[in-house]
Amino acid sequence: MTRPTIAITMGDPAGIGPEVIMKALDHPETRAICNPLVIGDTTRLRKAGRIVGTARGVDAIGEASEANFAADAVQCVDLKLVPDDLPFGQVSPVAGEAAYRFIEKAVEIVQAGTAQAICTAPLSKEALHAAGHKFPGHTELLAHLTGTPEVSMMLVSPKLRVIHVTTHIGLLDAIEKIEPGLVERVITRGHDVLVRAGIKNPKIGVCAINPHAGENGLFGRGEEAAKITPAVEACQRKGWDVRGPLPADTLFFLAGRGDYDMVVAMYHDQGHGPIKVLGLEAGVNITVGLPVIRTSVDHGTAFDIAGKGIADERSLIEALRQAADLAPKQAA
Repeated sequence: MTRPTIAITMGDPAGIGPEVIMKALDHPETRAICNPLVIGDTTRLRKAGRIVGTARGVDAIGEASEANFAADAVQCVDLKLVPDDLPFGQVSPVAGEAAYRFIEKAVEIVQAGTAQAICTAPLSKEALHAAGHKFPGHTELLAHLTGTPEVSMMLVSPKLRVIHVTTHIGLLDAIEKIEPGLVERVITRGHDVLVRAGIKNPKIGVCAINPHAGENGLFGRGEEAAKITPAVEACQRKGWDVRGPLPADTLFFLAGRGDYDMVVAMYHDQGHGPIKVLGLEAGVNITVGLPVIRTSVDHGTAFDIAGKGIADERSLIEALRQAADLAPKQAA
């Protein structure tokens, strides 16, 4: 099989994206598993390369088809959207516009078949909004660009996989939004991606909303019985190994030691907290349900350390590995 081409979006050029890209692509093992194609700005990448101390060059290309993956230099589709004097570590509508266009171009490249997956460096929601693109984050932006009505966020670490029923909304709004149909669709998307990854009969644990899974009605207002149990039972009727609703604290402990292949979290912090306790450097964000494979680092733009050369590239390396594993395989 040939190595998949992964379109790597540079993210917010004022953040740590350019630095972690140059550091990650300096690892021989990263370049061995995929053909990395950066969508971004050549001048910015070269500046980041000097900051992090790599001697690897950057080739500017106009279109993805021009990439020479046999070259030692990083291959970059240069959209020429980043001013030379753009400061690191500051929110800017110019940077937000550039980050949006990098994603837009990556989707175009993957849909054309020139690349097989997208891996995203972090963007700034504030900068994105300042540029007039009112999306809560990458997940919703990619759904918009691909015309996908509903997607799910999955976070993956070496010890844990978590898919979310709701993400970037307030807790009260999340509880109101949760309903059996949505829960069943999220479980289905998670089950499908695990099966495609080679897990034949994944064991899936579904979190409750309330402490102790409601303690038979003592806590909450019957949300487990009304919103979650019907979805779990529907999936069980398909012959899937789905269990719940279960107390989240116990479920994450059991999943962390390997008893479950995936946890279904009901809201953002319920799922993000356990993953991030395990270490930001190992976390990967996968958007499930898109017509394209998309993985991402599980950290932000880190404006406070941007431009200092100290950003950790391990999450991007893991995100590239996950993208290569999930990408459609092509015959040599």
